Amino acid sequence: MKKGGEKGFLQKFWFLLWKDDSLKGWLFSIIFLFVFIKFIFFPVLGLATGTSLPLAIVESCSMYHDNNIFSNFDSWWTRHDVKYGAISITKEDFEQSPLQNGFGKGDILLVTKANPEKLKVGDIIIFTAGTQNPIIHRIIKINETPTGKIFSTEGDNNNGQLSFEDRITENQLIGKATLRIVPYGGWIKLIFYEFQKPENERGFCDEN
Repeated sequence: MKKGGEKGFLQKFWFLLWKDDSLKGWLFSIIFLFVFIKFIFFPVLGLATGTSLPLAIVESCSMYHDNNIFSNFDSWWTRHDVKYGAISITKEDFEQSPLQNGFGKGDILLVTKANPEKLKVGDIIIFTAGTQNPIIHRIIKINETPTGKIFSTEGDNNNGQLSFEDRITENQLIGKATLRIVPYGGWIKLIFYEFQKPENERGFCDEN
């Protein structure tokens, strides 16, 4: 009797979740997916990647390259080699870096644990900086200190460093951007917040 009751419950649950086209069915499916993603999917993914932020939506154009997905690295580098030459980063160094073609606003990135001992110049880190959202920029310099490593970053599409990114401590690290998994997929969320941004920060990206 108990097994029959459990089977009946599961059948009703499955029908309500996937087959019920009524308003009740739609609401139930939305609530279920929200609970599953927030309390099961993200915690499990966080354990697997070793970070509290396993997926990140890019909210600015600071790492954008021309055309983004189909950008030509050689032509991009020609326009930026002076900037990186000034900090002793060569084209060959950059070609060995993860996500060498950058990424754009709305892209969804896979984030993994940022082990300070394994990070190197060219890696893209996510870190806290006292801003509303974490920052995602590329490492351009690493200094060793008695208390740990100090990282310095810069956005690929920025013309210089921001005031808070020349001395990033190990405690500020959230993760390392590893892979762009859904280009532009984050716009599903971002579109609801665009009106809150300054006019010059709205919309798709252009290269500086």
